[in-house]
Amino acid sequence: MATGRTHRPATRSRGIPEATVARLPLYLRALTALSERSVPTVSSEELAAAAGVNSAKLRKDFSYLGSYGTRGVGYDVEYLVYQISRELGLTQDWPVVIVGIGNLGAALANYGGFASRGFRVAALIDADPAMAGKPVAGMPVQHTDELEKIIEDNGVSIGVIATPAGAAQQVSERLIAAGVTSILNFAPTVLSVPEGVDVRKVDLSIELQILAFHEQRKAGEGAAAAAAAEASSVGGAAPAAAVVPPAGRAAAVARKGNPEGDVPAVMPA
Repeated sequence: MATGRTHRPATRSRGIPEATVARLPLYLRALTALSERSVPTVSSEELAAAAGVNSAKLRKDFSYLGSYGTRGVGYDVEYLVYQISRELGLTQDWPVVIVGIGNLGAALANYGGFASRGFRVAALIDADPAMAGKPVAGMPVQHTDELEKIIEDNGVSIGVIATPAGAAQQVSERLIAAGVTSILNFAPTVLSVPEGVDVRKVDLSIELQILAFHEQRKAGEGAAAAAAAEASSVGGAAPAAAVVPPAGRAAAVARKGNPEGDVPAVMPA
């Protein structure tokens, strides 16, 4: 079986934009759900809604794959699943190592979606000697002393870091020196890596903070709306626009015609 070290996806060489690449997994997830329901074809509008994008963007994305669908019929679901899977490199085996088998690392090791999406967890690695040999998700945890050998023996090119922040940079450097060229980083820190190494960062606390911002904004808007409604019910109709006395109105008209253009059209009398 091919390994991640010997086969790389052709995405970049074909000039597919990164924004499109980021949406391909969304389309694949929606298409896989349709395939599991034995749906043979899907329209761009239906698929776009399922993926959470607009249909024009979807059709543009698929044009990069050379897939345009059939007018009046839509897209062939099974063919699109294969086409996107191939473009993402998921039609081959990608061995992955997970470094840091704490609560998060153990949860990732137990995640059943890796195998079904073309990823094989080749090893679980942790720096704690007490963890060595302990089974997690049916695999024995190995010590970080063996990291380089594990990567070489399994042809690993993708590493997952789930260590504390303070250890993540050193772990990334060891992974890269051993041949890893793509890293999924769950540690709450920014990694410094050389050119040619791809890093994807997943920070749950940042995502929660962004949600907190939106919740706060919604609460503020709700309070403002409630205050406006209360003021309207107490004071009756909103006050009419201020009426400019005749003399003031004439002066305002004169000033409005000022060629300087920097004087307000309506000024107090």
